[in-house]
Amino acid sequence: MLPHNQSFKSYHIGLQLLTETLRNTEEQGSMTAATQPSTNWHLKENARDHHTSKFSSKELIVRRGQAFTVTFNGTGQPEQNLTFIAETGPKPSKLAKTQATFGISSTMSTESWSAILQSTSSSSVSISISSPPNAVIGRYKLSVQTTSSGSSSTAILGTFVLLFNPWSSGDDVFMPNKAECEEYVLEEFGIIFAGNKNHINSFGWNFGQFQGDILNICLSMLDRSLNYRQDPATDVSHRNDPKYLGRVLSAMVNANDDQGVLLGNWSGNYEDGKSPNSWTGSGEILQNWKKSGFKPVRYGQCWVFAAVLTTVLRCLGIPTRTITNFSSAHDADGNLRVDEFYDASGNHLDRSADSIWNFHVWNESWFSRSDLGPSYSGWQVLDATPQEESGGIYQCGPASRNAIKEGDVDLDYDCPFVFAEVNADCMYWNYEATTGKKTLMFSKSTVIGQFISTKAVGRDDRVDVTIDYKYEEGSTKERDVFKKARKKLGLEDKFDPTAPTPQEIDQKPDISGRFKVAGPLEVGKDLSLILVLENLQSDAKTVHVNMTAWSTVYTRRPVHEIRKDSISATLSPKEEIQLPIKILYTEYQQQLTTDNTIQVTALCHVEGGIQVLVQRDITLDNPAIDIQVLGEAKVNKEVDVEVIFNNPIDMELMNCVLQVEGNDLLRGILEIDVPPVKASEKSSTKFKLIPFETGRKHLLVNFSCDKFADIKTFKMVNVID
Repeated sequence: MLPHNQSFKSYHIGLQLLTETLRNTEEQGSMTAATQPSTNWHLKENARDHHTSKFSSKELIVRRGQAFTVTFNGTGQPEQNLTFIAETGPKPSKLAKTQATFGISSTMSTESWSAILQSTSSSSVSISISSPPNAVIGRYKLSVQTTSSGSSSTAILGTFVLLFNPWSSGDDVFMPNKAECEEYVLEEFGIIFAGNKNHINSFGWNFGQFQGDILNICLSMLDRSLNYRQDPATDVSHRNDPKYLGRVLSAMVNANDDQGVLLGNWSGNYEDGKSPNSWTGSGEILQNWKKSGFKPVRYGQCWVFAAVLTTVLRCLGIPTRTITNFSSAHDADGNLRVDEFYDASGNHLDRSADSIWNFHVWNESWFSRSDLGPSYSGWQVLDATPQEESGGIYQCGPASRNAIKEGDVDLDYDCPFVFAEVNADCMYWNYEATTGKKTLMFSKSTVIGQFISTKAVGRDDRVDVTIDYKYEEGSTKERDVFKKARKKLGLEDKFDPTAPTPQEIDQKPDISGRFKVAGPLEVGKDLSLILVLENLQSDAKTVHVNMTAWSTVYTRRPVHEIRKDSISATLSPKEEIQLPIKILYTEYQQQLTTDNTIQVTALCHVEGGIQVLVQRDITLDNPAIDIQVLGEAKVNKEVDVEVIFNNPIDMELMNCVLQVEGNDLLRGILEIDVPPVKASEKSSTKFKLIPFETGRKHLLVNFSCDKFADIKTFKMVNVID
């Protein structure tokens, strides 16, 4: 098909006009090598067509596999051919597909770089240029070369940035659902789910992938990776492949091997940096990384790593979302089993590298897997949180979500680790320090991988995607897949000296127990629980209960002891008793971490029977904070916002700070010092916004003081003209 339905005759008339344009230029003086003619990149029109209008850049940003228009003044002699050169990376090469040379054609190619003539005038030429759908992404230099009478001249037209194109059917990241493209590439606001399996909460996040300098920072990340440092030309040549880039960036977002973006810290002490809970967006983190001379930003935890990786991948055009897995296993030894140890007092012991996190956040990115086959394409798991090394460095994925569900753990990359995160079996042991003896208390195959969650497309709601990771928990199919995974890893026939015996697994307890919540789960209020014990036997049982309560971080690592108690009770046959437990706010206030998590454990020693472990992880909610927009939000017009906070405790709140951010609502982050809030009184803080874009925008607020850390909320603001 000829461009713009031109006839063959009109196409040649166009070339004739181009010749005249070049003659005019030649009359003004011959062009020397590497001069730069005036170039019009048609920024507004190209950005609209390429879904890149949200970038605030004066440089052309386009997507691969799709044509863009460029206009420049005439550049040479009438007899010569016009050749364009597009090149990227430190050593551009045709063989590596980091350099392309192409002339003007009558039709656009879908297999290679190509150009067609759009129009000419007495002083300029308009060309439509298209890249192949598998082109290397990154910053390109575009030049035009003219040859006449054996000599050639080259003019640099300028630079442009080429991104992945989920709207193009030929691209590996093609996403046929346009609403999903909007959400997973263009949406700058996200919701991250946290808490625990009994109590899911959420908070907003400003991904901000189109803010100021973020694109340049993302490209800098690629050029600072270990792969680039070891072999720049080869690294750049692989940047056409989303699975390659995803893996490289999963390493670069953490600082462990490569001075990447974020340093992780799970200690509960963040005095020499920022608490991971205090961040509300990725922009500040990425800007801080650049401003510091690319020194790791302190500190991140899983949701921060995942949110920053979401920002970077969406910025580059790869559809990406955050995923939260509740009761997430960290299987350090690769046996698809997680071991937890407790002493006789019920204290959770740090004897195993394995752990079960209250929740863990990772990423899914959408692309095809030509290396594995079409059935493994679609959502791919990437995880930037540094947990275990892969290929000698802290990186994880891409692991095909379909491969995880089917137990195909022998496939690239890191499938065994991700499979264990959602479907490992759990073993709970009693450990006697004086003898070194460990005794299995019980095992469970249904604990790990619950309520796997992500934000809905176009709505601020939670969507459960657990069924996409595994078959129904406890079903025959799910167990068959688990056995298949163990077999593929060679675990079925391998002797494991740490594994429980069949006799241990078959042991049946004499009693059952559970913790029941009997009051509000709020910071600032007493914590009321009931330990419910039931005798399962037809004869009386005497039980000695050792109970502990510890503050933890969300990974369930104990930080401070809050309470230790012992109690004994005799249960009649089949009797159920309820033992009330109250932990006062004054008891836990100084011990609580910024994660607001408490682990309560009761180790029940049954006379003549096996021990029973009863456990509950508690996540306490911060008090509510409210945002009111006082009037209509209009572009370039001031609007007042009020943030209201009621102090729920009978102590004055000091060192109060309000942090506010929101794309297209204000530039940067607004930080407001709030006066002390007296006991049981209300605080009201007002500030002004001047929105600069229309549409649904989100305002994020974070309030902190000496008694409450990082109270977050967000408000959708509809901005009109």
